[in-house]
Amino acid sequence: MACYFIGTSGWHYDDWRKRFYPEKLPKTKWLEFYARHFSTVELNNTFYRLPSETAFTNWYDSSPPDFIFAVKVSRYITHIKRLKDCDEAVSKFMSRAGILEEKLGPLLYQLPPGMHRNDEILASFLKSLPGEFRHVIEFRHQSWLVDEVFDILRRHKAGLCVFDMPDFTCPLLATADFAYIRFHGRDSLYSSCYSDEELAEWAKRIGDLAKNLESVYIYFNNDVEGFALKNAAKIREFLG
Repeated sequence: MACYFIGTSGWHYDDWRKRFYPEKLPKTKWLEFYARHFSTVELNNTFYRLPSETAFTNWYDSSPPDFIFAVKVSRYITHIKRLKDCDEAVSKFMSRAGILEEKLGPLLYQLPPGMHRNDEILASFLKSLPGEFRHVIEFRHQSWLVDEVFDILRRHKAGLCVFDMPDFTCPLLATADFAYIRFHGRDSLYSSCYSDEELAEWAKRIGDLAKNLESVYIYFNNDVEGFALKNAAKIREFLG
């Protein structure tokens, strides 16, 4: 039976104070508080800049032993280099993320919306990645969402990031021994709340997918007004 890791994309949102975090709790204690309620979090500030070694060490020290960090990889690799000639950048990023040790979960590579399908670039990039980590690709252009691309992911044991967002939803499938799912909002990007009925249907479909998997990672990226917290807790309830 698959192990579920369910949480949110980030935890450091000011409007979560009082909605989730106690009003007087210092922000330096927010991760510790968050980790009492969820088993995982997706680090997304790593997409914009590479945090210091001290930051990674603090995250490690502020979380319980069985906590898992999924890490969104630098946009320098995905948006600037566009997966080409980036061995040095990947190596630097991995050395920093590796500070999380056994708490390091999948590494998420979100491709830019304007990047169209190119099987050769994808295969070459995946081949160059260190095999000791779990790698996940989030495609943001429709041209990538075809069986031939999914087969490339399977050959390299890389995960497909399944996502749900307004007017664009990825097929619900796994290309590795784990699944990775991101919820960006159904009605409004990053800012709409999923209904219990929608989450119940998703939970049923995810449960069917998970029967032959080792683990499933689920993150809610609709942080406005704490919707992500509510939705993550609810789908966890549905999944048992």
